[in-house]
Amino acid sequence: MRSSQRWASGELRTCYILVMACFTVFAPIVGCRQTRTASSPSTTQVDTGDTRIVRMDPDLDKLIPADASITKVVSGLRFTEGPMWKDGRLWFSDVVGNAIYVVSPQGKQEVITQNSGGLESVSDGSFRGSNGMALDKDGAVLVCQHGLRRIGRMNSNGNIVSFIDRFEGKRLNSPNDLVFAPDGSLWFTDPPYGLPKQDDDPAKELKFNGVYRFRDGKLKAVVRDLSRPNGIGLSPDGKTLYISNSGPEMFVNRYQVSSDGSLSRPSRLISYSNQKSSEVPDGLKVDSYGNIWTTGPEGVRIISPAGKVLGQIRLPEIAANLAWGEGGRAVYITASSSVYRIPLAFASTMPLYSR
Repeated sequence: MRSSQRWASGELRTCYILVMACFTVFAPIVGCRQTRTASSPSTTQVDTGDTRIVRMDPDLDKLIPADASITKVVSGLRFTEGPMWKDGRLWFSDVVGNAIYVVSPQGKQEVITQNSGGLESVSDGSFRGSNGMALDKDGAVLVCQHGLRRIGRMNSNGNIVSFIDRFEGKRLNSPNDLVFAPDGSLWFTDPPYGLPKQDDDPAKELKFNGVYRFRDGKLKAVVRDLSRPNGIGLSPDGKTLYISNSGPEMFVNRYQVSSDGSLSRPSRLISYSNQKSSEVPDGLKVDSYGNIWTTGPEGVRIISPAGKVLGQIRLPEIAANLAWGEGGRAVYITASSSVYRIPLAFASTMPLYSR
């Protein structure tokens, strides 16, 4: 989800997209090709001035091939989020559209479930659908449901039942994103985006917006001092936790993780100016080299574990989240109304229980 600049409204996001579509700032680096059939969505290679891979360090060539192009896989959604690879296809949420979709690399799309946030009726434009998803060890899909303010478990027939919905007897705010650590513990963020009035909503029961660790049936709040914890990821060895904070102050923090799951030595990986923009630090992923791919102002930044920015991926829409797919050989980016794909020069490690 997003920061204070668009917490209560989608109007600023819409205006941003319209403005960016009207200006050409950079020279295009990929060709344009459109393929439409009556039975499948369009698959478009993007050719716009604000769509490109910005190479800021030679090490980026080890991650994204020099001749890589950005492909739009699917579009026409409300606000795409929470991508996850499963059985050869990308699963993703439409937070505003209140549905979960799957799409193939070729752009064949279908709906997995409607009312994915758990509520049958939501206000138009609200962020009360589903968000982040992750595969559990038994193959069930864990779903962050903003509407019901919980993490649910989707079984093979599509039914979603409650998995985690309370902390110390109080309802969660609206779980946003989640990740499994190498030891099998589940970590997730819980900002208030699913509440109509967010921090001021009378239904909010917790006094903080937390980051949690779930292990052996026990839920622990490991971070309580962030205003809008959002994206979450762990280093390949599980010893470093990364959390994006969407606002008002925008940054990505890192923490040292002890064997018991406790955190120490918080530090800033990257900070963003508090500009008035609908682009904020949102979803993030960590590749097999330990690089952090984090969405935020001006697209996706690829940052080394030492904090060096290797490059950026700029899109004509607001990048919200990303996921590895195709055995780690591609990265898929959910961005406003669309999903984009970029081939990789390496095979990133897939999530712990990936299929």
